[in-house]
Amino acid sequence: MKHTLRTPIVRTLAVATLALGLAGCGAMQAQNPSGALQPVNAVELPPDQRVLLKGADVVAYFTDGKYVQGQSAFKSTHEGVTLHFASAEHKAAFDQAPQKYLPQFGGYCANGIAYAIPWGGDADTWKIIDGKLYIFGGQASKDAFELDEKTNLALAEKYWGEEIQGGNSFIQRAKRLVFKVPHYKTGEELAQAVAAAKSSKP
Repeated sequence: MKHTLRTPIVRTLAVATLALGLAGCGAMQAQNPSGALQPVNAVELPPDQRVLLKGADVVAYFTDGKYVQGQSAFKSTHEGVTLHFASAEHKAAFDQAPQKYLPQFGGYCANGIAYAIPWGGDADTWKIIDGKLYIFGGQASKDAFELDEKTNLALAEKYWGEEIQGGNSFIQRAKRLVFKVPHYKTGEELAQAVAAAKSSKP
């Protein structure tokens, strides 16, 4: 008997297996610490196993109003995740109040989280909303999120709380790339919506 990928569960398992295989142990471990920050948008930067946002200084978004790359000379570890800072002052500020500076949704693209997909997240594309830091997977993702910021934020918080937080980023990603959320839109559809919104502005 031939095995096909026709049934949803078989497709999901196949995609999840492929994702796990392609991800590699380093990426898997970096994004899925055992602490409270699982999953997290982190990479391995030896000697550190998981560095948040490739070493971006999360304090600088608040104090300098811009993306600043941190330095390994100024680093802290929080819940098994390493953060780099541009100065000793920024490191001290984070150490005193880490929850104030940590990005929401593990530093993944907030627009992706609105579709229950923990994926992407570029440190240089960001926004502070109500005193909280949100990262996006590029300007196109940020523009799409801002089409209906309130609704998208509510959706992201719902999916993060109900099915992403505490889980494995690769398995969650594979699942939701097969079983898409009801309001799912392709990148092309979102780009068209953004273009239409911009053209309608006076």
